[in-house]
Amino acid sequence: MMFFYKYTAIGNDYLILDARHDSLPAKDVVVCVCDRHFGIGSDGLLFGGIEQDGCFPLRIFNPDGSEAEKSGNGIRIFAQFLWDKNYATGTSLTVRVPAGEVSCCRAEGDSDITTAMGIPQWNSPQLPSPCDQRIVLDGCSMEIHAVSMGNPHAVVCFPSANREDILRYGPLLECHPLFPERTNVQIIHVRDSQYIDMQIWERGVGYTLASGSSACAAFAVARKLGLCDPAAVVQMPGGILKMRQEADACIYQTGPVTRIADCQWYDSL
Repeated sequence: MMFFYKYTAIGNDYLILDARHDSLPAKDVVVCVCDRHFGIGSDGLLFGGIEQDGCFPLRIFNPDGSEAEKSGNGIRIFAQFLWDKNYATGTSLTVRVPAGEVSCCRAEGDSDITTAMGIPQWNSPQLPSPCDQRIVLDGCSMEIHAVSMGNPHAVVCFPSANREDILRYGPLLECHPLFPERTNVQIIHVRDSQYIDMQIWERGVGYTLASGSSACAAFAVARKLGLCDPAAVVQMPGGILKMRQEADACIYQTGPVTRIADCQWYDSL
């Protein structure tokens, strides 16, 4: 039997397995636990909780059992879990994911958590070269803006951001030969200099209501194209994230986290 904690960040829900009490299960168990019909159901599994060298290592798994390098919402959820369990104290902590270390902080009396998501990378083995390319996908010509936030993203600007388009083009772009490790996909509409609408197809997940690293990618591309200010809001189906980019190009995101449930998983299932 294993014990999971379920949290959501604007509709992006994760299960947390406490490394202090349980070991990491096999891939098929991860897939089963994340299944929304035969398991508990989630957009992924977070595994961690033991502090090492002043930070908290975190492993992030997608519902298909693959491992992700980074997740903005997942990191905020994990930070809230650490504070809820009193594994971390004070108003700041550091989470280490495969893509690097991420600092997290919260203001006294404020439920929102801010994470330093890093500097957008336009040259990476995860991305095509050049990172901006025009392709034809399912009969539609589009400009792809590739960027890495520690994980790969393909951002496309459309006249509107709607669910039908991301369901049509998301699966095709995720597995496009331009991206050797597959990619997350965002269709965005920059409404004005402070507001971006976005739909997301997440690598290893599919259609999802929100994604923190996707919000960073969309914001980074909008900034690169000169379409938005150094501070803006990204609107996703699940809610909003507040974004800002500092003079050193580091992107910060701020948003809420909600604890949903504590769940027991029985091996017989």
